[in-house]
Amino acid sequence: MTSTARPHLNRRLAEFGTTIFAEMSALAVQTGSINLGQGFPDTDGPEEIREAAVRALRDGRGNQYPPGPGIPELRTAIAAHQQRRYGLTYDPDTQVLVTAGATEAIAAALLALLEPGDEVIAFEPYYDSYAACIAMAGGTRVPVTLRPHEGRFRLDLDELRDAVTDRTRLLLINTPHNPTGTVLTREELTAIAELAVERDLLVVTDEVYEHLVFDDAEHLPLATFPGMRDRTVSIGSAGKTFSFTGWKVGWATGSPSLVSAVRSAKQFLTYVSSGPFQYAVAEALALPDTYFTAFREDMRVKRDLLAAGLAEAGFEVFRTAGTYFITTDIRPLGAALSHEGDGFAFCRALPEQAGVVAIPNAVFYDHREAGAPFVRFAFCKQTSVLEEAAKRLRTLADRGQTPGA
Repeated sequence: MTSTARPHLNRRLAEFGTTIFAEMSALAVQTGSINLGQGFPDTDGPEEIREAAVRALRDGRGNQYPPGPGIPELRTAIAAHQQRRYGLTYDPDTQVLVTAGATEAIAAALLALLEPGDEVIAFEPYYDSYAACIAMAGGTRVPVTLRPHEGRFRLDLDELRDAVTDRTRLLLINTPHNPTGTVLTREELTAIAELAVERDLLVVTDEVYEHLVFDDAEHLPLATFPGMRDRTVSIGSAGKTFSFTGWKVGWATGSPSLVSAVRSAKQFLTYVSSGPFQYAVAEALALPDTYFTAFREDMRVKRDLLAAGLAEAGFEVFRTAGTYFITTDIRPLGAALSHEGDGFAFCRALPEQAGVVAIPNAVFYDHREAGAPFVRFAFCKQTSVLEEAAKRLRTLADRGQTPGA
């Protein structure tokens, strides 16, 4: 008998299947490869912060439902962090919301602020949850593509302006940018702010890598620019800064009306989460500047180690100014090794060829062909792991020099 049952997955989510991260992580286990695909550290963060979580558990703090907006101690610590770092003043009671990681903050913000049919401009390539969250909110995503230029990926401001239409409701900004490692400059952010004010656009900024900027790059929150304070929802996270990604503690800050809107959606997602961990993150945000400086320097050294290994292996390596990812172009490896510049085929073959797992950047693009030759590696791993990965990857250079390889 022929079934007349409708597909179980609604059309908004029909394009989203199992993520590439699940596929590549499974491949890493299957082949015993070093997993430089998914972006999580392989060591825990500060011991005193871990102990703060244990202390909260033992003291019975957070073992039951915490307050919906987050515990007062953490909201106060977030507000103090924003004031100390950027001169942004937020009322902990009305302008700070604690979420289940940045992913929930993004979802809640888009669900709260979009009407069906609203257009959202995001910089392509983008973190994969952006597309799914826009779809769940009934919005239409409009990608503006970051393109390689002089060793980094750059934003075309004219393309951004041209992408805005009468249906555009919101700009979804990510800086420092995953996966390209780009950090938007003051000039670029000024232009974005002027456009948002001119066209009366809301802005959601994903700033989870705010403490991972290198060399001469500087993280500048968009909310600090003229006219942006009351139209911007800024999103942060403890996971990337303190290396406790499993705790899932994030936050959103903004004007009382914006935060109230985001809270209205958030309360019907997780309601609350991460009770005891909220107390620990409150202490983490108050760590001295020496912690943040040492954390950044440690990641810079790891970036340089992996970047050197990738260059020696034959990749074109793009400059990572922020985050803990390196984007490469596989085409210099040659047609055979790069699978004709097909990042998906390359990443699926790399575990067998070199015992390393990476992620094809094309999964972060609407225009898959634009991202086809680019591959992302994570360097948030132990030095010994990166050294071994670099050693394995260098064997690609030998294969590329072998006739018929």
